[in-house]
Amino acid sequence: MLEFLRQQLRTLLEERAALKADLDGVLVAPRAEQRDLTDEESTVFEERRAALKAKDEEIEQRRGRIGELEEDERREARAAELAVQYGQTGEARERQTVSVTVTSEPETYRKGGQVSYFRDLVRAQLLGSRDATERLMRNDREVAAAMEKRALSTTDGAGGEFVPPLWVLDQYIQLARPARIIADRVRHMALPAGTDSVSLPRLATGTAVAEQSSQNSAVQNTDATTSSVTAAVATIAGQQVVSLQLIEQSPINMDEVLLADLAKDYAVKLDTFVISNNATNKVGLLNISGANAVTYTDASPTPGELYGKLADAIQQIHTGRYQPPDAIFMHPRRWAWMLAALDTAGRPLVTPVANAPQNVLAAVGDVNSEGFVGSLQGLPVFVDPNIPTNLGTGTNEDRIIVARTDDVILFEGSPKAEVFREPLAANLSVLLRFYNYAALHASRYAKSVSVISGTGLVAPTF
Repeated sequence: MLEFLRQQLRTLLEERAALKADLDGVLVAPRAEQRDLTDEESTVFEERRAALKAKDEEIEQRRGRIGELEEDERREARAAELAVQYGQTGEARERQTVSVTVTSEPETYRKGGQVSYFRDLVRAQLLGSRDATERLMRNDREVAAAMEKRALSTTDGAGGEFVPPLWVLDQYIQLARPARIIADRVRHMALPAGTDSVSLPRLATGTAVAEQSSQNSAVQNTDATTSSVTAAVATIAGQQVVSLQLIEQSPINMDEVLLADLAKDYAVKLDTFVISNNATNKVGLLNISGANAVTYTDASPTPGELYGKLADAIQQIHTGRYQPPDAIFMHPRRWAWMLAALDTAGRPLVTPVANAPQNVLAAVGDVNSEGFVGSLQGLPVFVDPNIPTNLGTGTNEDRIIVARTDDVILFEGSPKAEVFREPLAANLSVLLRFYNYAALHASRYAKSVSVISGTGLVAPTF
């Protein structure tokens, strides 16, 4: 009965693992894209979560029943052990102990012997057999004595084969990948279906007004002209072929592990697409025609000099777009360089907001390797490891982007994670595929973006 319940418990645990994999599958894309669940994803998530909760309750009921039977077994085994120990008393036991001297005795469970170790286990646990329990205890003493005579260790050939490595599979080390910081800061819109480009009409030149020269005279009449800007739809995709054996025999869900990694790399590639892509109708922030260009050339750059260049980048957006910027983006190494800056008295020029900074260059917000880190000239600063660091003539410069992010629109579809067996069935292989469509309108207002470049942004030294 107990073994039957244990088998049922193993089956329930396998069913639970499948339910957990289904539940985690709903979260693959939102985690990789660092976003909330859509309404459809939320509905599916709640349904699978309810099914997992119901399965957990069934498992707990079965575990409770198994626990009761195991407790019964322990009581019976203890009773059998006491019966062996105290079954003979008084003179009879003393006489047996004194008169019998054992110089050698065959092993209890020797090859070709009359008793079976596993049969005794069953008899001792289920039937409470005194003889079986006694033989099991004697075997324990024999094994202990044999182990004392041999110098075994964890070295292969001297016992090491019986100490297998422990693989903590649920704590596997994921590949470190940066997030999509800048891509998540610009304005998002759903990509329309059934198109390979997204065009936006715009006024190329506007109307005009002027003071009327005299009453009843003609007023200013200037015709507006129109044009359009187009963003081509890009496909960002990746795949992985794995053996069916790896999918079916691995104790963890390898398809989930690999699809999650594909989703994370998609986030990196989409962020790079937004930052630095340079193809027709697919232009990233660093390659916008007509954007504000601020050059910082200095053989011995200092954060104080950069501060002035940032002010220039900000004012060019004010005067060209007539709206304020709302974010500064830089590589983590550039923010670290600013954190290391000291004034003439050896005090840091970038200090935590909690320290009530006075006359500082910038203020530290959160300590992050990517994302929000502080403020500079009244604007939030975000660090993004996907900003390139191999630019310039020396291929060692990074860039600083100041932008009004609401003027940049990223059209993005719903990412798709798929598994196919049929194309590679002859090889017992499985194809995992992840892809999505995106279109970027970074040039709607070229003057909404300022890019600081130059030799002042070479790799910093600390």
